[in-house]
Amino acid sequence: MSRIDESRPFISVGIAVLTVSDTRTLDTDKSGDTLVQRIAEAGHKLVARAVVADDKEQILSQVRNWTLAEDIDVVITTGGTGFTGRDVTPEALEPLFEKRMDGFSEVFHRISYDKIGTSTIQSRATGGVANATFIFVLPGSPGACKDAWDGILKVQLDYRHMPCNFVEIMPRLDEHLKRGGKG
Repeated sequence: MSRIDESRPFISVGIAVLTVSDTRTLDTDKSGDTLVQRIAEAGHKLVARAVVADDKEQILSQVRNWTLAEDIDVVITTGGTGFTGRDVTPEALEPLFEKRMDGFSEVFHRISYDKIGTSTIQSRATGGVANATFIFVLPGSPGACKDAWDGILKVQLDYRHMPCNFVEIMPRLDEHLKRGGKG
């Protein structure tokens, strides 16, 4: 059963938050605010935050740049996961993934189903790893951001979480590249 091992130290990780929207700004970004608040409450570092339009090139460029930054371990995007013509975040980012995280989507939908029922199928939430950086692609609603953080990310980004967590494998994410780190 999952648990927090209090004998292990908490390790803060660097996180970037990207909101994908044609209409939101940093001042009106409730989903981004939700994530930023939870990141701070958990004891992690918000390293960067931005808003970009629903445009594949802008999304990919911002996230790729963040995955190359030494101080960013995790990128969380919010928005652009639906089915309308402007919803392109998964298409922009999945080609960047070196490894997909199918379980993230499955667990996210399980949590979401308990709250909104079959409406969860209207989200294409996904996750993966690129350039030794975890990337999580969330829907654009504050509720979906709460569900993903509270139900998955909060514990998986806590080094004390047992039996395993993302933080303990971060140093080995780029083993296949035969290099000593990002860059």
